[in-house]
Amino acid sequence: MNAKTDSTTLTNDTAAPQLVDKHGRVIDYVRLSVTDRCDFRCVYCMSEDMTFLPRKQVLSLEEIYRVARAFTELGVKKIRLTGGEPLVRNNVMSLIENIGSLPGLEELLLTTNGSQLEKLAQPLKDAGVTRINISLDSLNADSFHKMTRTGKLDKVQRGIEAAVKTGFDAIRLNSVILRGRNDHEILDLLEYAMGLGINIAYIEEMPLGDVSDHDRLETMVTNDEVEKIISERYPLTPIEMTTAGPSRYCRMDSHKTRVGFISPVSHNFCDTCNRVRVTVEGRLLLCLGNEHSMDLRQVMRDNPDNDELFKEHIIKAMDLKPLRHYFYDKDEPQLVRFMNMTGG
Repeated sequence: MNAKTDSTTLTNDTAAPQLVDKHGRVIDYVRLSVTDRCDFRCVYCMSEDMTFLPRKQVLSLEEIYRVARAFTELGVKKIRLTGGEPLVRNNVMSLIENIGSLPGLEELLLTTNGSQLEKLAQPLKDAGVTRINISLDSLNADSFHKMTRTGKLDKVQRGIEAAVKTGFDAIRLNSVILRGRNDHEILDLLEYAMGLGINIAYIEEMPLGDVSDHDRLETMVTNDEVEKIISERYPLTPIEMTTAGPSRYCRMDSHKTRVGFISPVSHNFCDTCNRVRVTVEGRLLLCLGNEHSMDLRQVMRDNPDNDELFKEHIIKAMDLKPLRHYFYDKDEPQLVRFMNMTGG
């Protein structure tokens, strides 16, 4: 069927609803933030002295589950749980188990800093998590501590190793490269991933929030630069590889590790955007780099027993999704919410 009604279409084979924005993009992927809190204070994600949301502004675990259920009933196939650090929220495993059992959900994904994986890798897999992305920006303990402000590298590495042993469908390291901080570790990080037999993605720093630690225009390393450095040692061949997100992947002839590049600043990928985000305070963000949003928390709390009305608001919100973002305007970054408030 080609007909659209309130940004919703029906598929021919299952008659399941689909969320479609006004630019014709099907939204089948949602990133849910379960907390704005984190046990790290990464320099590109938040300020050193963060003020976190009061409890009354944060969605309860039951409300987050209601959001997840509504989206799956509207045709969403992939949900990624993010934060902050999702695994530091109290009783988060009960939420993960409930979401993992939702009908129609094909993939339950998690982004984590790895600090809790040593003890939670197996419970996460048992709860239905299929793929995990783990942030790792340095293999030097001192540099790692400076970039995370509080993190301990050995603990994260034990968590990564536990995840590898658990046998998820896929594990990927996420590395944000900053000039003058860890740009000399590009190959080290790649070879660490190769040694574990997992994938790695290099992510350009996104200008979210006003960080005092560094000047982003001076520290941002483009993925073109990263790719050039890797290619001098390991020739890369672009491949068609489908994942939940916007990564562009390459293979190396000598190894099974796949190298991903997420380049929201230097290579806009908005034309294929299939995702939206829900912050832990219940804002439905239609774009990572814009403030277009809808307050789902208010809708839920005003209508605690009306799921159909709740889904109608989600459908209507699709028309707010812009065609693209503009992270920099006249070389000045947009000073919007911090990454921990957005959900990675």
